[in-house]
Amino acid sequence: MPGVQRDIVIVGAASSIGIKPYDDGSPRRLDRAPRALRDQDLVRRLGARDIGDVSPPAYRDLVRPPGRVRNEPELARYLRTLARPVREAAEGGAFVLALGGDCSSVLGCLLGVQRAAGRVGLVYLDAHSDFATPATSRTGSAASMGLALAVGRGDTPLAHLATQGPLVHPDDAVLVGRRDAAEPWYGQDALTELGVLDLDAAALRRLGPAAAAHQARERVTRPGVDGFWIHLDADLVDPAELPAVDSPLAGGPRLDDVARLLEPLVRHPAALGLELTIYDPSLDPDRHCAAGARPGGYIYVYGSATMVRALLAADLVDELLLTIEPIILGGGKTIFADDGKAIPFMLESTVKASTGAQVCRYARAR
Repeated sequence: MPGVQRDIVIVGAASSIGIKPYDDGSPRRLDRAPRALRDQDLVRRLGARDIGDVSPPAYRDLVRPPGRVRNEPELARYLRTLARPVREAAEGGAFVLALGGDCSSVLGCLLGVQRAAGRVGLVYLDAHSDFATPATSRTGSAASMGLALAVGRGDTPLAHLATQGPLVHPDDAVLVGRRDAAEPWYGQDALTELGVLDLDAAALRRLGPAAAAHQARERVTRPGVDGFWIHLDADLVDPAELPAVDSPLAGGPRLDDVARLLEPLVRHPAALGLELTIYDPSLDPDRHCAAGARPGGYIYVYGSATMVRALLAADLVDELLLTIEPIILGGGKTIFADDGKAIPFMLESTVKASTGAQVCRYARAR
C-alpha cells in the first residue's frame, strides 16, 4: 500500500456469515471478494506475501433468531480462527491487509493484533455507525454491530472475545465518515456516551481528509496504546463511484479523498494493518468497482449537465453514473444534445440506496 514501509501480508477473510442474507433469502457472496480483488493483480502491485483465505462455517441462520446475533457460535469460532494468521503476521512485523468479507471480520483481526501487540486502537472508516446491539439491531447481523462488539457493547459472546476486557477500549476508538443520521437503529446515539470519538460525514467534509486523519491518529497513538488497526468499509465511498455494497448511502467521499484519508494512517509505524469489507462482487459482475479502485483504473469527472453534455458530444464518455431521486413532479436540464443524434448506452447495474435513490451505471455501447 502507498506509504507502507514494511512487508505486507495479505489474508482473505472470505466470509459472509456476519451479515444478513440477500432479499431472496440466500447468503450474500462477500466471500468472493478476496478473489475478485486479488484478480486485479493486487498481490504483485503491493509486493505482498499472500497467505490465503480463512473460510467460515456454513451460513445457518437464514431466518433471524430472536434476540441473538445470526450464526453466533459459528461466527465466534471463525473469528478466533481468523485471529491466528493475523497474529502470526503481526508478530513478524508485517503490515496485515485483510480482504473481506463482511464487517464482522474486524473482530478477528483485532483479536489477532491484540494478542500480538497488546493494547490496540481502532480507526473505523464506515458510512454506518455499526454500534447496534443484539437487542436493537434490525437485522441481527454482527456487521451492524462491528464497532459496538469491538468495544465490548452488547449481550453476546462476540463482545467478549478477548480474555480480559474488550478488544478495544472505547477511548481508543475513532469512527470516521458515518452518514447514517436518518437511521438511528445503528446505535450512533451511544457513541459519545461511551467515549468513542465520532467524526461524522459533516466533520470529515469540514476538516478535510488530512486533518481528519490527523485527529484520528492522535487518538489511537496516545501513550499506553501499542498500535492501531484500520477498518475500511467500502460503503464509505460515495456509491456514485463504488455502488457494489449492500447498504449504499449517498453523499460519501470520493475515492481520491479516501486515499488521502488513508495515507497518513497506513504509513504510521504504529499501524498494524487494515481490513477492507463489504465489497460485493455479485453486484459488480464486470469487476468495474474492483478495477476502479486500483491505480490507473479510471478517471472520474464530476460536473454540471452542461459539462456532461459537452463531453458526450465529443465522444469522451465511457460510462454514466446517475443517481435518480424519487420525485412526484420535476424537471431539469437534459445531458444529451437536442440535435437528434442518438448516443447508445446500456444499463449495466442498479443499486437502491437506503434513501430510496437509485444509483444506475450505464456503459457506452460501442
